[in-house]
Amino acid sequence: MSNTLAIAHKELRSYFVSPIAYVFIGFFALLYGYFFVVSLNFLVRVSMQAGMGMGGPQTININEYMMRPLLGNTAVIMLLVLPLMTMRTYAEEKRTGTIELLLSSPLTEMQIILGKFIGAMTLFTIMLGVTFIHVSILFIYGEPELGPILSGYLGLWLMGGAFISVGLLISSVTKNQMVAGMGTFGVLLMLWVISWMGDPSSGSTTTQVLGYLSILDHFEDFSKGVIDTKHLTYYLSFITFGLFLTAKAVDSERWRG
Repeated sequence: MSNTLAIAHKELRSYFVSPIAYVFIGFFALLYGYFFVVSLNFLVRVSMQAGMGMGGPQTININEYMMRPLLGNTAVIMLLVLPLMTMRTYAEEKRTGTIELLLSSPLTEMQIILGKFIGAMTLFTIMLGVTFIHVSILFIYGEPELGPILSGYLGLWLMGGAFISVGLLISSVTKNQMVAGMGTFGVLLMLWVISWMGDPSSGSTTTQVLGYLSILDHFEDFSKGVIDTKHLTYYLSFITFGLFLTAKAVDSERWRG
């Protein structure tokens, strides 16, 4: 475990000794802040219409009208940012030749992979943590429900872990950072829209399978405040399988070396 944490510390330190971590945190917070303001303006307009008797709901639910759309937009931000964040994890070490030193050290493939995964997840957790500054404003001036917000963030965190596991896998099979970034984005985008390929009204087995494979559909219940073991199992299995494939790719690199 100490070796894994040492790799995680090294990985996290590599983000913060350069502007990389600050750029990603700042960019993530900027985009989140923009969508927060857009969602807040929409909530204000709906509230004003309800107050003036211009139709619409008489009771405004902050979670339903603001937080759910905001969390959905945050998932889109993650789709754009996380492939860029993970593209250097292995590709950069391959390009500079430091991967040989890492693979020749007395570390197992799983220790290396878990260390890099924990390091990337720590940075991602910090990125999510910064957004709680915005959410706290809602509790100062409004009365949102805490449960759905926490479950929504849990869903984002698990989805982010799935994104990072794919990023590690793609980065482990190429030396080019841009190829790793674009490849990760392509795979995640395919998993994002895969449920759109089926006809929801048909109820066929193919449609159900495509819906289950969709990385986005499993997030919907989290944003509603529902924590279903089916969705937890999906994300945890996805992360485990992604790290397993990365271990196989790193192991093949060790044998080739």
